[in-house]
Amino acid sequence: MLALGNFTALGFRLAVYMLVSLLVGMCLREYVRSRAATSLGDPTPRLWGRLSWKPASWFDPFGSGVLPALIAILWTVQTLLIPAAYGKPAPIDPSRFRRHVRDVIIVSTAGPIATLGLGIAAGLVVRVTGLSAETYRIMLTLCYTSMSLTVFHLLPIPGLDGARMLALALPPDAASVYRNFDRYLPLVVLVILFLFSSLAIGLLTTLTGALCDSATGLNCQLALHF
Repeated sequence: MLALGNFTALGFRLAVYMLVSLLVGMCLREYVRSRAATSLGDPTPRLWGRLSWKPASWFDPFGSGVLPALIAILWTVQTLLIPAAYGKPAPIDPSRFRRHVRDVIIVSTAGPIATLGLGIAAGLVVRVTGLSAETYRIMLTLCYTSMSLTVFHLLPIPGLDGARMLALALPPDAASVYRNFDRYLPLVVLVILFLFSSLAIGLLTTLTGALCDSATGLNCQLALHF
């Protein structure tokens, strides 16, 4: 295996597979989320061009570019940090929903359910015998990345799906302040993933690993050589 310091050819390939997996997962979650909102009576995603598979419709310079790139750099030296990315806030108008609480929950869970399904599908492929070594790694990385996106977007961080559901349980004024805090999403994500990396690895990686292990029947982190 080619290695230079902590950099390895395997780590580089895994980082590339992870970035491609993030792109696939984000395209799926953003489309499914917009489709769910539209089907529940809110035409806003369609009017804003978000009912599309094109990454340009949701790409956020930091959340979809800088953040995944920083994580990929760590992967090239085989330092595990859960794959994470987010897009531009979806233009959704909850006042258009027929049943507010139910429909907010449906839209908020649509993305995580989509990436969970993608992870399960990739995990089932990993279980198939006769895969080439690279196909095996690609599907394993896709499974791990999809499960990570599922866990990440359910966090109660303003701007993510988990926060939208948590806001339903707050008093109106507190919910408004909480939701408006999403303007600081890049800062909060950096603090959680990097300054509090031990906590992030301890909690988020455990949850991601458990989902990936269940889907593949393997110890995903061990199989990825982390």
